[in-house]
Amino acid sequence: MPGLDRQLVEHKLPIKDGYLPVKQARRRMSMDTELKVKEEIERLLKAGFIRPAIYADWLANIVPVLKRKTGAVRICVDYRNLNEASPKDEYPMPMADMLIDGAAHNQILSFMDGNAGYNQIMMAEQDIHKTAFMCPGHIGAFEYTVMPFGLRNAGATYQRAMNSIFHDMIGHSLEVYIDDVVIKSPKEGDHISNLRKAFLRMRQHKLKMNPKKCVFGVQAGNFLGFLVHHRGIEVDKNKAKSIMEALPPRNKKELQSLLGKINFLRRFISNSVGKIQPFSSLLRLKQEQAFKWEEQHQRAFQEIKDYLSNPPVLSPPKRGRPLKLYVSASEVSIGSLLFQDNKEGKEQAVYYLSRTLTEVERRYSAIERLCLALYFTAVKLRHYMLPHTIYIIAKTDLIKYMLTRPMLRGRIGKWTLALTEFTLRYVPQKAVKGQAVADFLADHPGEEIENMDSSL
Repeated sequence: MPGLDRQLVEHKLPIKDGYLPVKQARRRMSMDTELKVKEEIERLLKAGFIRPAIYADWLANIVPVLKRKTGAVRICVDYRNLNEASPKDEYPMPMADMLIDGAAHNQILSFMDGNAGYNQIMMAEQDIHKTAFMCPGHIGAFEYTVMPFGLRNAGATYQRAMNSIFHDMIGHSLEVYIDDVVIKSPKEGDHISNLRKAFLRMRQHKLKMNPKKCVFGVQAGNFLGFLVHHRGIEVDKNKAKSIMEALPPRNKKELQSLLGKINFLRRFISNSVGKIQPFSSLLRLKQEQAFKWEEQHQRAFQEIKDYLSNPPVLSPPKRGRPLKLYVSASEVSIGSLLFQDNKEGKEQAVYYLSRTLTEVERRYSAIERLCLALYFTAVKLRHYMLPHTIYIIAKTDLIKYMLTRPMLRGRIGKWTLALTEFTLRYVPQKAVKGQAVADFLADHPGEEIENMDSSL
């Protein structure tokens, strides 16, 4: 399979000073596994992805991964030593949230996935020998002529290539994250033209897509783990299902796995840190301590399941309309809801945000915690907030003084200075009505702040 031109991109493996080549100790495998590995090696040789390695100084073991559907194996290489010796490529990767937002609010979408994506990029000739790996039995040692999975910076190299290929289309008719591509069209009649332009660019650069993983001309589809369509963004049903059908965790490792799945959906979950807070004591257990799932843990787990049975549909903000931001703070956490009214005046949630306070932050005054919530949100959601006028809503009008008083000292002064790049306006809570805000208030009881705080 022809790859991308070396003039466009090739993967390099520089080594940091002080690191010497490592040859890993050889590992044994069963005879059945050896036979399957040999078949895969023959396929890779025929495709031109690998070649025999001679006098290898770097030498790694393989980790065969069984393909359940076919019974064949996929060869992964244990490149831990090589990756440790390689400096990090600081190429800026796109923000997944922004790509997902960009794919939403379109009438027609087409989704594509690279065909053996990483293997379409050639290894730099001088670095091929560093990719050497050994196989069990008599199969031998080989090295990759193309970029394999598992190498440090492979994702950055691929993204750099995609950005070069589609530089004038990204953000307009196309979004791409490594080997995931979506062609988008706000108007149905433009989609054929957008597809044609993308295909011509792929043909020009010999970029191959996997036809089995392509879907064309649909109104909705999965992109980077979320369902995108013309109305906005939804939780992927399979991801919600994996949580809702999960059994109570039996140990700390299973709990961490469960929380990882919940954390992936945190953008959709109002006060997500509050909902998972009952599990914190289990996460702090030491190895010798018993893991005990109790009634309060089950109640919290069930609350999360109930929430995910009908999660909100998020709507990326549209330019030309102001955004509204509700901030809240308690003694242990802070949170916010960013939303926008549509043409009919109905509120549409954009992003839910929350985090646990540190021990130091829990000693802040109530108004300081509320101001911290505003500052934290502005830092995290800066890309949403900068182009818009933001109406700030809170239980207390003391936020208004933070925004209008010219001189404030201490922490609040520092935060206020950082907020000067935004266009912020204060709105009393009673002036805002709607289900999203009502649900947010229910999830964030917050604190009552009645008097002017001395920290101001």
